[in-house]
Amino acid sequence: MPLNIFNTTKRTIDESLLAKAIQMVIGEEGGAVGSIEAICCGNKMIRRINRDFLGHDYATDTITFGYNEGGEVDGEFYISLDVIESNARRFGVSFEDELLRVTIHSALHLMGYDDETIELRAAMSRREDHYLYRLRH
Repeated sequence: MPLNIFNTTKRTIDESLLAKAIQMVIGEEGGAVGSIEAICCGNKMIRRINRDFLGHDYATDTITFGYNEGGEVDGEFYISLDVIESNARRFGVSFEDELLRVTIHSALHLMGYDDETIELRAAMSRREDHYLYRLRH
């Protein structure tokens, strides 16, 4: 089924690696890809989405909308490559690793993971670490 990755920026990204990460997370978490769209954008677009849909007037790393019904995973997520770049510098990691982590994070949201509390955030972070390691080794 369709997994589409769109890049609305001029920055080059490894779309096949992102697709591999999304498929790995969805599959290993017990799901099947139905229709998923991953949109890599800039701060202007993600800030507008955050304001219009969530009522927050600021840029963020990712926003995920899940539409799952039945066994297939359907949804879309937006990732700001501007925020990824600044967070990569802040955390001392490569741009690609930060983009992979946030892509994994978004896929976990599509699988029903939440990060509203410290405990849930920690559990999600452990899953992110697991999949990042798997993709890199």
